[in-house]
Amino acid sequence: MHRIKAITPVEDTERKMQALGRPYGKVLDTATGLGYTAIQAAKTAQRVITVEFDPVVLSLCRANPWSQELFTHPRIVQVIGDSWDIAALFPDGSLNAIIHDPPMFNLAGHLYSQALYETFHRILKENGRLYHYIGDPDSRSGASVGRGVVDRLTQSGFTVIPKGAAFGVLAKRIARGLP
Repeated sequence: MHRIKAITPVEDTERKMQALGRPYGKVLDTATGLGYTAIQAAKTAQRVITVEFDPVVLSLCRANPWSQELFTHPRIVQVIGDSWDIAALFPDGSLNAIIHDPPMFNLAGHLYSQALYETFHRILKENGRLYHYIGDPDSRSGASVGRGVVDRLTQSGFTVIPKGAAFGVLAKRIARGLP
């Protein structure tokens, strides 16, 4: 999702990237949308795999002049599917970063689940980073969703840092101790 109230989509994308830190290596973008995040990440990452559930959204991107690099940038790979299913296909420790900007909770609750966060923990490299968009932390829904996200990410083995200006959180993968 891109904020449009009192901020441009470009500024919103820049805030997300600042919250994540400079992306490098292999990056998963779980919700292509208009492609701005994948395009920005590809400026420094070696490979960006971007997943979009709805092929119609990519048709809109083709008509959007600001999305054209999504189709021409050599380091961007597009995948059509559900991010839940696609994330499960990655080998352990194969990603440097994940940008998780899912649809609203009521539209895609499984993309906010403990099981998905555990998959993210598994597929991220040691010290890998996950930026998770949650919405306005000062709104009732953003605060409620945010609390649940932070709890589930922490339970999955992440250290979580709020990134209010980016309407999200940064989660860093930490090693789990042996039982």
